[in-house]
Amino acid sequence: MKQRTFESSHQQEWDILEDWLNNLDKRRRQKNLAQFPQLYRQACQHLALAQDRHYSPHLIKRLNRLVLGGHQQLYQTQSRLTAKIIHFIRVDFPQRVRQESRLVGLSSLLFFGSLLLMFLSVQINPDLVYSLMEAEQVIEIEAMYQPNAVDYNRDAESDFLMFGFYIRNNISIGFQTFASGILFGVGTLFFLIFNGLYIGCVAGHLTHIGYTVPFYSFVAGHSALELSAIVLAGAAGLKLGLALIAPGRLSRLQALRQAAAHSIKLIYGVIIMLLLAAFLEAFWSSNAAIAPDIKYTVGVFLWISVIAYFILVGRRRAIGSY
Repeated sequence: MKQRTFESSHQQEWDILEDWLNNLDKRRRQKNLAQFPQLYRQACQHLALAQDRHYSPHLIKRLNRLVLGGHQQLYQTQSRLTAKIIHFIRVDFPQRVRQESRLVGLSSLLFFGSLLLMFLSVQINPDLVYSLMEAEQVIEIEAMYQPNAVDYNRDAESDFLMFGFYIRNNISIGFQTFASGILFGVGTLFFLIFNGLYIGCVAGHLTHIGYTVPFYSFVAGHSALELSAIVLAGAAGLKLGLALIAPGRLSRLQALRQAAAHSIKLIYGVIIMLLLAAFLEAFWSSNAAIAPDIKYTVGVFLWISVIAYFILVGRRRAIGSY
């Protein structure tokens, strides 16, 4: 292909990329951000073709300038994204949890309160386990955690499959708990209490029949992240419900939008916690080669770390921002 034909075929693409790279208007650049990766890849291909076909130094210089500018922009975009994620984890997320401390406290009371109530009730009346689970479910759970018969060791492929399963399961529970808050908070109340009762029922039954070591050594590692994430998803859902029940001077739609904008930071953190919990559940909790005492120690450490994180992390920057 002659250089003139090559230039006329791709001139418009180069002009668009050049205009995007030279544009200082952040809003306009953000609007056209979706085009950037494709234009950058095309410019790289065109530069390689121009060099291979020995086109004029002027054209090669221009394409090289576009590629270098695109590479720099791509690197900066990735760096900014990484910096935003780190800042969110170190500052925004724990601050948001503290700002919503009342709703977090209420969500904790509903979830852990129902869990503890059901746990104690099953110790007093073991037959209560059948109020939430069918007999077949109870048998399955007993088989899973039967001492000296359970073997959580799996091959690497099975671990990854279970990792995907745990991600889907955890995210679905968190999303249900949060999104159902749009039903004036009733849905969130239901899922918090139901999940608390169900977990308390399982833990209470397995404790009652003496299957403590297989069960508690399995849940110890990931429980801090998973259960805390459910509580925070509940707090976010309650915020949606509260906005609809008491919108103040705003319309219900405006109040809901405002509450959702504030709650979304909690949900971003919840997703991170649930992903980490799924990872631990698949690759740590299920590893029978690790002694139960080690799992208990790590579990206690993680509970202390999660609590300390939400109480202490990000405080200096929060004070300095006022």
